[in-house]
Amino acid sequence: MSQVPSHSTEINSSATTDVTPVVALKELVARLHREQNKIQDLLSSLGFALRSFNNLNQFLELIPLMATRVTDAEGSALFLYKPNGQIRLEQLHWQDSQQRKIIRKALENATSQITLLPNSVPLTTTGILDAQMHQYLGPDVQIFGTAIIVKHTERGWLYVLSRDPEYSWTETRQKLVRLVADQTAVAIDNDELAVELRKKERLDQELEIGAEIQRRLLPRQCPNVPGAVLAARCKPANRVGGDYYDFIPTNHNQFKSNLNSSKEDARWALVIGDVMGKGVPAGLIMTMLRGMLRGEVLHGNSAAGILQNLNRVMYADLENSHRFVTLFYSEYNPRTRLLSYSNAAHNPPLWWHAATKTVTRLDTMGMLIGLDANSQYENGEAQLEPGDTVIYYTDGLTDAAAAGGDRFDEDNFVTSFNAACRYCNGPQEIVDYLFDKVQNFIGSERQNTDDMTMVVLQIL
Repeated sequence: MSQVPSHSTEINSSATTDVTPVVALKELVARLHREQNKIQDLLSSLGFALRSFNNLNQFLELIPLMATRVTDAEGSALFLYKPNGQIRLEQLHWQDSQQRKIIRKALENATSQITLLPNSVPLTTTGILDAQMHQYLGPDVQIFGTAIIVKHTERGWLYVLSRDPEYSWTETRQKLVRLVADQTAVAIDNDELAVELRKKERLDQELEIGAEIQRRLLPRQCPNVPGAVLAARCKPANRVGGDYYDFIPTNHNQFKSNLNSSKEDARWALVIGDVMGKGVPAGLIMTMLRGMLRGEVLHGNSAAGILQNLNRVMYADLENSHRFVTLFYSEYNPRTRLLSYSNAAHNPPLWWHAATKTVTRLDTMGMLIGLDANSQYENGEAQLEPGDTVIYYTDGLTDAAAAGGDRFDEDNFVTSFNAACRYCNGPQEIVDYLFDKVQNFIGSERQNTDDMTMVVLQIL
């Protein structure tokens, strides 16, 4: 009888011995599972924040907290490089609030001693920051850091800190710190892309405003000139261009009666010009040129005198801009059909003679506007006859290049103009024909690389 209890005790003891390791293993697995879930939840939250936050500073505030929690450390510090080469403690998390101020002061002192010079060796190689942190934090604090790399450039460091002597930087913990650092790099890159996008949007808005202003400054329609018909087109390479053309009344009475003036003794200035270069700078100079020329025309000087005065006025402004202007100025008298003109190194307009079906050039000697303050210009005259056609144009048309590199060139343009004058019905058809001819030459899918402008005057 006495052996039965003894046998029962042995069985219970054996069962306890067998069950205990199993329970312990289950608890270990459960704890690891909870740790894994915790890390996954934290990283998932960080990914959500990366997608949701529009403010980089708000996102960066989370980084040390996340790095601390996923590694079970006491704290974490995020350092970013300033444009001047200094290192800044951007964010700090430390679980003990009383020690946080001490840690912050130590880290700020550590980074204040470091200034990176341009093209200096990265901290990954030199370990400068590691050494400074060890010096100011003391030997009791264990540190592990990883660089924050944005587009192959080191932009900062993420450190995890612990005072626990038993704490170890396992491979898993190191990978988690690098993962958080990579998320930080993505956030910084996204923010910089967003800043660039906003800058581009502002620039696009400003360019559109500039283009609209320029469109309003160019003639909205051609004037009614007795005994003649006009057509014009300007096609900028960019939204703001440097080509210029204008129809300017030569006296105050015409300004009052606007473009619809049809008095037979009313002379009109027909002008075309090209500012060297493209885009906003050329557009600004073109706008300035227009205002000065319109004021100069009313003084009643000859064509050469107008260019000479305009050159003197604009020289001071253009001298330091390294930009110059080619300009052809002419005045047409409807009563006499006389075209007076002067050229400042612009492409000479082409004159098609209806009687002989030939083309000649209208040209005089003269330097670029803005090149020499003392430049002299010459006067020229052309007696136009019924049926004659004059075309003013910029070099964007003759310099237009096909995919193979060949240019439309002036000879081809003259031949095309001659054909257009023979077979087209009126100036507008001539303009359309020549623009189509150039576009077909360079290819229907290719954009013009220079501004293209054309004005056609045809005598009825």
